[in-house]
Amino acid sequence: MELPKFLLGDNTDYPNAIFIVHTEFPRFIINLENDEVEWLEEFDKEDEKELNAEAENLFQSANEFYDRELARYED
Repeated sequence: MELPKFLLGDNTDYPNAIFIVHTEFPRFIINLENDEVEWLEEFDKEDEKELNAEAENLFQSANEFYDRELARYED
């Protein structure tokens, strides 16, 4: 099965939270309510350096995905 790069998620236990799931490496879930990130990968020290450089771009892409999805719902 091919998954989209980003998925939107919600949960009634967290009524104010909106989650974005990044399905490609490095996989993560970001809570847009408080910008908390849960990484679904384990990283070694060498990977963390590269991850820090890439993380800002990934989070920006996640926010752009969310904005695009909202715009589509409003149409």
